[in-house]
Amino acid sequence: MDLHADRQTAEQQDIAALAKGGRTNFFGFLLRLAARIPFLFIAGRLYGAEDLGRFASATIAVELAAQLATLGQKRGLAQQLARGDRDGAEVVADALLLSGFVSAVLAALLYIFPAPMFPSGHYTHLQRLLPLTVVPMALGDIALAALAYRFDVGATVRARSVVEPWTLSIVAGFVWLVGLWMLPIRESGLILAYVASIFAATMTAFVPLVRSYGLPRQWSPRPIDLLRLAGSNLPLAGADAIEWGTRKLDLFLLGLFHAPPAVVGVYYVAQQVATLPQKLKTSFEPILGPVITRNLQSGNYPAVARQVCQVGFWITAAQAGVALALGIPGAAVMGLVGPGFVAGTAALALLLTAEVAAAPAVVSEAALIYVARLRNLWISLGMIALQGVLTVGFMLAARRAGLDPLVQAAGAAAALAIALACASVVKSWLLGTLLGDTITNWRWALIWAAAPAVLVGALMKLAPEWVELAIGIPAILGVYGAVIWRRGFGPEDRILFRKQTL
Repeated sequence: MDLHADRQTAEQQDIAALAKGGRTNFFGFLLRLAARIPFLFIAGRLYGAEDLGRFASATIAVELAAQLATLGQKRGLAQQLARGDRDGAEVVADALLLSGFVSAVLAALLYIFPAPMFPSGHYTHLQRLLPLTVVPMALGDIALAALAYRFDVGATVRARSVVEPWTLSIVAGFVWLVGLWMLPIRESGLILAYVASIFAATMTAFVPLVRSYGLPRQWSPRPIDLLRLAGSNLPLAGADAIEWGTRKLDLFLLGLFHAPPAVVGVYYVAQQVATLPQKLKTSFEPILGPVITRNLQSGNYPAVARQVCQVGFWITAAQAGVALALGIPGAAVMGLVGPGFVAGTAALALLLTAEVAAAPAVVSEAALIYVARLRNLWISLGMIALQGVLTVGFMLAARRAGLDPLVQAAGAAAALAIALACASVVKSWLLGTLLGDTITNWRWALIWAAAPAVLVGALMKLAPEWVELAIGIPAILGVYGAVIWRRGFGPEDRILFRKQTL
């Protein structure tokens, strides 16, 4: 009886921890939304769609390198720290050393061979500094993962939702102004802003890391252990790279099929707006990992199933609301960046749908990486292969039909939505089989909440654009939130909005 009571208390504490992390990062999402809009406005209005498209293509290579350099430790680090056989500072130091070495090698290769960043062969000396971001980007991810293990998600909010996007916006605007007198520097403005934002965010992450873990004492690198760690984390590294790749494959294929830079720029803006809700699901990942790890070690599989379903519904409900609020007035949202970007509204709607469809896969994967790493990796590989085939097929069909290049871009967004939906179904089924329980994020209240929100959005579209944005978006969110609260949230869900001490 005491053991059962202790388990119930531990589960309640875990849910409280998840709720607290989710609340903090939802606030971070709002901050990131507020900061991302100025950058898109500056990039779209001052630099233009072509510069933005070239910037988007260039950053794909360095972000992929940084993803690979983490070697799956963004999620695998929680498992290493949970063992408790070594001082936490030493475990983190090993992780930083391993990723630091790999990221330095990859950064050097990109500097020597810049073609993956600039396939046209045209770049300035300043733009060639872009690979410098690989090392701080990888190390920053490791630092934030270590802090999340101790439930410090506030560090992620400060680094990723405040410092990084605001530095990006401020430096981009400053360099454009300087470019009025020094024209050559303006061409490199977006990339210089990107480099500055990555370094600023990483420095912001390392301050609380040192404060929380301290400096390692009597630590010496263990090359054999580091190689073993890298080998064990390969499935995680692959899953992380594929998760990242699903959001970049469409941009890559657009460039590969010689879409005009302006089209790539418009699609990039739609992607940036649409992936803002993605931060909602990644908000829970750092907290969900340690909670799942502890319950798996104790053999409490029912608790894992409940926590995955609970968090999955929270994420789906939040993402659906944000998708409606940004998607219904999509033309007005895209028009903020510039009149030429309104043509990307269809792509925006499909990309927002894709993010909602991805939520079950993300929360299921949070547990699968510990209980079925290889099978999870194979499913992810199948998903990205399906996305690639569908993207190429839709783009070729649109091209043969003589449709506008932006219709081809919308086809890429549709392919992503289909692939993510398939991955969600398969990963939820696999996790449910392994845990002996049903894994689902679906509740009929989502439909009840969406219906009046769509009606409000349709009425707001009759108003001028500024009303649609300033009043329509809050109204859609307000109506959706009120219905989902009354019809969808039970007592166990409302803990998400109840301030508690852990």
